[in-house]
Amino acid sequence: MPVQNNKKKIMSKREFSLKGHSLSKGVAVARICLFNDTVHREPSYYKINVDNIDKEKKRIERAFNEAIEKTTSIKKETAQKLGKSEAGIFEAHLMILKDRSVRRKIDTAVEQKHLNAEAAVSEIFEDYEKRIASIDDEYLKQRSSDIAEIKSRILSHLGKTDSAFNCKDQTYCVRGKNRIIVAEELTPHLTMDMNTANVAGFITEKGGPGSHAAILARALGIPAVSGLQGIHSFLNCGMEVIVDGDSGKVLVNPSEEAVSKVKEIKAKGLIKISKVSPVKNVKVLANVNTSSDIAEAVEMDAEGIGLYRTEFEFIREGKMLSEEEQYELYVKAVKEMKDKPVYFRMLDLGSDKPAPGLKYMREENPALGLRGARLLEANEDLLEAQSRALSGASLYGNVNVMVPMVIDTKQFLNIKKKFYKAIEGRKSGDIKFGAMFEVPAACLQADNILKEADFASIGSNDLVQYLFAVDRNNDSVSYDYHPDREVLWTLLKNMADAAHRHKRPISICGEMAAEIEFLKKILDAGINTVSVSPRFIPEVRKNASGQLKKKE
Repeated sequence: MPVQNNKKKIMSKREFSLKGHSLSKGVAVARICLFNDTVHREPSYYKINVDNIDKEKKRIERAFNEAIEKTTSIKKETAQKLGKSEAGIFEAHLMILKDRSVRRKIDTAVEQKHLNAEAAVSEIFEDYEKRIASIDDEYLKQRSSDIAEIKSRILSHLGKTDSAFNCKDQTYCVRGKNRIIVAEELTPHLTMDMNTANVAGFITEKGGPGSHAAILARALGIPAVSGLQGIHSFLNCGMEVIVDGDSGKVLVNPSEEAVSKVKEIKAKGLIKISKVSPVKNVKVLANVNTSSDIAEAVEMDAEGIGLYRTEFEFIREGKMLSEEEQYELYVKAVKEMKDKPVYFRMLDLGSDKPAPGLKYMREENPALGLRGARLLEANEDLLEAQSRALSGASLYGNVNVMVPMVIDTKQFLNIKKKFYKAIEGRKSGDIKFGAMFEVPAACLQADNILKEADFASIGSNDLVQYLFAVDRNNDSVSYDYHPDREVLWTLLKNMADAAHRHKRPISICGEMAAEIEFLKKILDAGINTVSVSPRFIPEVRKNASGQLKKKE
């Protein structure tokens, strides 16, 4: 339902819902604060006299210096709150702010076109935005929002004093405190340049889940929904809404019953995150996207990291990480987990996770294209750098390396060979090398693959997708994306039997283990190690304990 057609409904008191897409999971209910997106949309534009050229250039210099100082401060605060990787987003902004060629172009616009400072800044940065947005690469297109954010910050230091919030019809502005922020786009500075600890949620008109700001919102644990075109223009400041980051829905003018349900869900969530001790005969490990997630895994007493999605470190940084940068992250992970195992998935890039800095050919069906193991084979430099970084980290803890999207034994052995060739002559600890079973072809060859692999990890999310030919990101077929089909459980049992025959550990990573009915079937199939998001660990242990008692 287009938002533009709902103006009368929004202005009324009736409850109704809008469907967007999720940027960050979670549910929040609160009144809204409208972010003032128009502050720098139309900066003053006029011609200056020759005598005023130096004056405008000094204004520009001062604005850049102030923007650098402010961004440096935000970077430092981000590093303290979230970690070094998240702070790297603002390091990229600083590089642009300090780039002398950018300043020269702006100064030239003042000197040759006699533009005032605001107009010169806008013209040059808008040119950069258009050039980046025209590149045939979805990841790079999302980076154009970073340029817009830098432009906005410079303009703010050129003397624009408009309020950041549209607090109309209110006696005072709460500046987002305990409110849901409505903005045209969720930018890194918007998420970090306010007291995010008191922000309840975000609603935006645009912005992809792979954008830097969306990643920051997820790291901060703030529910966010995007893709609601025109909503900023129609909502009133102070109106109550529910943001459901799990489903991508926004409920406007919610009823008392709907609000009560959200509060009940949030209350249950608080109970869920209370730590539960490990259960005998069932190991519960944690899935993590980045090193900053490991603290929660430790807090929940995870018995290890069952899936470290290493590619998200690259996506979060917005660049290709060097061997040294990867090494620091991996060492941090194994040290934090002490003697517990950490299963590092090698870079599962491609498809909906494009690698920043890698050139891709346009693919008709990227989900079946150059991704996972195939991408590693095609980019040996990438494979070698990660191999060496993981080898170095193995000196400090229990390192297990798994290959994503394996299709057969030959491919697995090829990547294993390249891995050990890359670390030849280097000191390393005892590294276990295993395969991820996500492609049906590999699952049907589990017996052969497990003769060569040290362990098996079943990636249930992709396995369900490929086994039943259903896109898990496609809303129109989402009803058909579910694991409760007999053929899947038969396949899982066959893989478990193969692992037991070869005396290889086998685990399943994916959130299906967090569902009580699926956990029972996983255990019945002979798989006693599962890996889930840290926040689900207590509930999984409670469910597992109940299942074991029933068997007794």
